[in-house]
Amino acid sequence: MFETYIDRWRLLPDGEPIVTPGSRLLPVRLADQAPAMLKIALDENEQAGNRLMAWWAGQGAARVYAQADQALLMERAMGSGSLMGMALEGRHDEVSQIVCAKLARLHAPREQPLPQLLGLDLWFEDLRQVARVEGGILLECLAMAEQLLAAPEDVVVLHGDVHHDNVLDFGARGWQVIDPKRVYGERGFDFANLIANPDLPSATDPARFSRQVQVIGQCAGLEPRRLVQWVLAFSGLSAAWFVQDADQAGVRHQLKVAALAMQVLAR
Repeated sequence: MFETYIDRWRLLPDGEPIVTPGSRLLPVRLADQAPAMLKIALDENEQAGNRLMAWWAGQGAARVYAQADQALLMERAMGSGSLMGMALEGRHDEVSQIVCAKLARLHAPREQPLPQLLGLDLWFEDLRQVARVEGGILLECLAMAEQLLAAPEDVVVLHGDVHHDNVLDFGARGWQVIDPKRVYGERGFDFANLIANPDLPSATDPARFSRQVQVIGQCAGLEPRRLVQWVLAFSGLSAAWFVQDADQAGVRHQLKVAALAMQVLAR
C-alpha cells in the first residue's frame, strides 16, 4: 500500500505502520532526513480530509509536503506535549486556549477556491435517523440541532473532529491540527467536541463543563449560550454514532453531556 508513494516521493520508512478505521499511516523520512508521516486514506471521506489538509497549507494544521490520489505526505509531530495529558492533569483552560487559537487560523478565510465539502445539515442526518428510533433526550438534541442548522451564523470551513488527540505538538512549529473531515457550517460546531470528548472522563463534570464554556466563549468570541446549544446538538450526534457502533459506554457518556447542556440552558 505504501510502496508506490515511497518510491514516488523518495521516502525512507522510519517506523511501524499505524492502523486506523479509515486510513493506514507510516512514519517516514524525507530525502533530507526530515521526519514525516505518509497517510493512505481508505475511503472518500478520509481522502477529502487529505485534500482539506493541503488546502490549509500549514496555516493552523500540519504542513503538507505532497498530496495525490489517496495519499498525503505531511510533517510528523515530534514534540512531547499532549493536550490529553494536560487535560488529565486538570489544565483545561490552557487546552481550550490552545485549541481556540488553532481554530481561529483554520476558520480564517482563504483566497483559494474551496475544496469539495459537505454541509453540517447532511452530517446530522444520522441523528435524525437514530433519534426517531431511540427517542428520549436524543429528540431534544435533534430539536436543538434543527434550530441551529436553520439559521447558521459565521459559516466557515470546519475541521469537524476537534478533540484533544487531533491537535498535536509539532515542536518548534507549535500545536497543529490533523485529521479533518470534509464539512462546513457554523464555526461554533467545531468547539463542541472539545467540551464533550468521550475520551475525557471529566467531560461530564458540571464544574468543568461550565468553566470551559466560559473560557472557550471568551477565547473564541462565541456567545456562551449558543456554544452550549451546539454542545447539546453535537452530543446527540455523537451519541447517535455510538448507537450505530453499538458502543453503549459512548452513548451513556454523550447522553450525560447532553443532560448537562440542557441543565445549563434551563438556567
